[in-house]
Amino acid sequence: MVLEQVAFDIETTGFSVDDEVTTVGFALPLGVRVFVQSGGRSVSDVASTVQDAVATGTLVNVSMHTSEQGLLAAVSGFVEERLCGADVLLVAYNGERWKGGFDLPFLRTRYACLGMAWPFVDVPFADVMPVVTDRFNTTVTDGASGTAERGDLAGVYAVLVGGEHGAVDPFGESKDAVAAFRDGRFAELALHNVADVLRTRALGRLAERYCGKSEFRVKSLTPTREV
Repeated sequence: MVLEQVAFDIETTGFSVDDEVTTVGFALPLGVRVFVQSGGRSVSDVASTVQDAVATGTLVNVSMHTSEQGLLAAVSGFVEERLCGADVLLVAYNGERWKGGFDLPFLRTRYACLGMAWPFVDVPFADVMPVVTDRFNTTVTDGASGTAERGDLAGVYAVLVGGEHGAVDPFGESKDAVAAFRDGRFAELALHNVADVLRTRALGRLAERYCGKSEFRVKSLTPTREV
């Protein structure tokens, strides 16, 4: 049985243990689910702005939360309802691979700092990054420097998939998401997250079509001891 991939991605205020998760998104078979926190600030109608900006036929559900703790609690409820025990494979791009990965280590730290239970119980996970970068040629010709290997999500997507991925990314680099949260540009922040989870999903599906099951290093995210 082939598990249905669910791509996910997070945005944060930075990279230190004291920084916070600002956005968590999941690309499901029927659409995208995005959770955004506002840092206690009032917000306008982010959901409709984001939906209007994505491609026709791509359903996006955005919910706003006043704090990081509220966001993570909502994510936990969503994971329990939609992912735990289901026939799905959670995937991310560099979720836990390069330099220790980003998404899962950051989430573990934030859940631990807030004293909240880890939500991904009975959820299998695979990082798409090593499958794509190890099993596909992602080297491109650069007029200025000869050849260069693409490894970042947007760059690899452009090389191997290209074209429209369902959402227009308002940022040139992922670090722009930090400034967007600081400035209260929550619709842009959510839209960037949508673009990234759709890119991740597209690369995961590409790998499914051209790589064997053994290339996906599937692991369990269930903790050894539950709270």
